[in-house]
Amino acid sequence: MAKFIVTGGLGFIGSNLIEYLINLGHFVINIDNGSYSSNFYNVKDFKNNPNYRFYKSSIDSQTNIIKIIKRYNPKCIFNLAAETHVDRSIDSPSKFIKTNINGVYSLLETLVKFKKVKLIHISTDEVFGNIKSNLRADERTAYKPKNPYAATKAASDHLIRAYINTFKIKAIITNCCNNYGPRQNPEKLIPKIITNIFKKEKIQIYGKGQNSREWIHVLDHCKALYQVFKKGVNGETYNIGSNKNIKNIDLVKKIIFFARKRNFYSTKSKIIFIKDRPGHDLRYALNSNKISKKLKWVSKININNGLINTLEWYARNKKFYKFIKNKNFKSRLGKNR
Repeated sequence: MAKFIVTGGLGFIGSNLIEYLINLGHFVINIDNGSYSSNFYNVKDFKNNPNYRFYKSSIDSQTNIIKIIKRYNPKCIFNLAAETHVDRSIDSPSKFIKTNINGVYSLLETLVKFKKVKLIHISTDEVFGNIKSNLRADERTAYKPKNPYAATKAASDHLIRAYINTFKIKAIITNCCNNYGPRQNPEKLIPKIITNIFKKEKIQIYGKGQNSREWIHVLDHCKALYQVFKKGVNGETYNIGSNKNIKNIDLVKKIIFFARKRNFYSTKSKIIFIKDRPGHDLRYALNSNKISKKLKWVSKININNGLINTLEWYARNKKFYKFIKNKNFKSRLGKNR
């Protein structure tokens, strides 16, 4: 049994990662500041597990983080504490700078004191910016972030690399494509579509729905992160993706198709197109050959099966919505994402 810290563990990916690690027999400490993207419903299935502990704290509280590290002596910290919603980054860039840059800086300063603890920092494919239709970004592709969220994640990646080189901390960066699956905040695209179907509301799509994204089921992502912990090389970066893209309009149609088959869909949830958001990249796409060849990991969950699993989870877990904070968030773009 190894001991892990997962920051941002009340969120979507963090809570799924904690459950995965506990099911493997490990001990997990969840550190989360309880922000709008935190949801205590996400940990209900394992909150009483003897191998789980929760601490409410921000990662920029060095005093708290130091106490927790000294108490538990973890092997690794998976850093998922981040502001993640692009629309919110357009509304309030300062919050993203505070958490995604200053918070990571504070965590790095803490790890300088605990160099035996490995850091696995979960970043995003958005740092690479818009990728041409015939290309996929690999780990050597230059960063070209186009929105405040992506820019702050890019900055944190660069800062970590600087601390690896300068202060010799043990750290690995992963850049993952769009995640979907159980427990995702309904401001995000897939759960937003599902939620609107359940509520019999219109489904809003930016532009003409031609934006192309690469999708991975969150369980595949969790397995990749654990493989990075076990076999990843210190100082390296690994892209995590499915190597398969789909346009937003085609994704929406898939979800509607599966919802119809389960009698969830109403014609009131018709698709409407709205004004595109500023700085909206047309296409993100990753080349994940490195993690496949070096660490022997590949994405295994087919998107059709994954979407059915996700749709059915939300149908079974209507109480999930009651625990969401800032339910009525409206961005300056006039859309609730």
